[in-house]
Amino acid sequence: MNNSKCAITHKRRRPTRIIRCIYVVGFMDLFGVSMIIPLLSHHVKSLGASPTVAGIVGSTYGVLQLFSSTVVGSWSDVVGRRYSLLTCLLLSAFGYSLQGLSTSISLFVLARIPVGLFKHSLSICRALLSDLVSEKERPLVMGHFNAASSVGFILGPVVGGYLTEHEGGFYLSSFVCAAIFLLNAGLVWMLPWSETLNHCVDANANSKTKPSKSYNEIKNSVQQNCSDKNHIRHPNASAVRSQTNGGWGWRDMSVVQPAWRQLTSVWIQIRMVASSDMWDVFLVHLLMAVSIMLYYSNFSLAMEERFQLKPKVTGYLISYSSMLGALAGCFVGPVTHLYGNNMSALLLHSTALTCTLIFLYATAPNVWQVLLTSTFFAISTTIGRTCITDLELQRGGAQASGTLIGVGQSVTAVGRVLAPLLSCLAQEVSPCGPPSLGVVLGLVAVGLLFVRTPKWDSKTKVKDKSPKQ
Repeated sequence: MNNSKCAITHKRRRPTRIIRCIYVVGFMDLFGVSMIIPLLSHHVKSLGASPTVAGIVGSTYGVLQLFSSTVVGSWSDVVGRRYSLLTCLLLSAFGYSLQGLSTSISLFVLARIPVGLFKHSLSICRALLSDLVSEKERPLVMGHFNAASSVGFILGPVVGGYLTEHEGGFYLSSFVCAAIFLLNAGLVWMLPWSETLNHCVDANANSKTKPSKSYNEIKNSVQQNCSDKNHIRHPNASAVRSQTNGGWGWRDMSVVQPAWRQLTSVWIQIRMVASSDMWDVFLVHLLMAVSIMLYYSNFSLAMEERFQLKPKVTGYLISYSSMLGALAGCFVGPVTHLYGNNMSALLLHSTALTCTLIFLYATAPNVWQVLLTSTFFAISTTIGRTCITDLELQRGGAQASGTLIGVGQSVTAVGRVLAPLLSCLAQEVSPCGPPSLGVVLGLVAVGLLFVRTPKWDSKTKVKDKSPKQ
């Protein structure tokens, strides 16, 4: 009876306001970015860059993301979601405004550096969401966040294309994007952060398990454990009361600790994840990321060569698939509930379905089969991305959610580096070469899941039984 009352109380105090605000942050983030992405290559060429230089400049962002994703994600675990998110948004806004002033190749490359290093706001938002909800609610909330972000990615190119029609359209789009990131920073500053504290105190009061342990220190009291879970340190009771009342003081944050201590904590976080037995999850993540990128790598060219489709029709097909992917994010929660929150089984099935759909696309005799495969492909990839993120968080633990999501982003960045190279080599053989290679990589991922899923399930069962003993 008492347990049911505690559950009702915990459910009543779920921080829904801050979660909805994070959805808005995700929508605005990708809305601003997608205004710029389609215009980058054209702008670089207009500055007089050769195709080789344009390719090198374009890869700068991916290389920086590869090395900075894990570090920034771990840093958000150390200094706090609020401070790290504000820092990333403000420095990204600075990079996009500098990009709006880029009248030469060197200035453009300089503008891409802060964006490549600190454009991790979506990763920190996902880590914050994982802090705020339970493990069973996480797929539902992550799916809604991905859906909101995808809607922004669909609408952004429309606005960017409209602004480009005016004189100096690229520069105007860059400044609008910078303004959006500044607006996002203001929204993050005004978020109801007191909800995170109240939610955590509620969770600790209703929990029979021991308080969670961070990698750098152990919090024994409920208030100290709460500050660790939400990554906000309170040196005294007055600081806790100011947080509960919605106040905020910069001195209450762990960012005031010396830089060497922050770097040490970040290094410990990364080392613990690197030494953990999670290579299989990240390998599946890499294989499927490259496989999906190979599917999209020469999509427009393949449609033109295989079915004589005009680029305009191909664009409609891509937009249709993107809209379905956004809608699919809203159905991730019900699907995971149908599977009883067995994410490993759901990941196996979604990966097998994705692999099958890529094969059907590669062997499609007509456009209608491509349309059918694109419909289900958007749904299966959306579910698969949510599954792999949730499984990484399950295996790694909630204390390092920022580090784990950052490592996942680094794995995706590796895929962005490998996919274009593999696509060029496979396309020398046939227009269907890239998706055919994607099928092979997908089959390797399915085989790995068949071998490793029983071990994951056995570890999960042991983990679920341990608190009851």
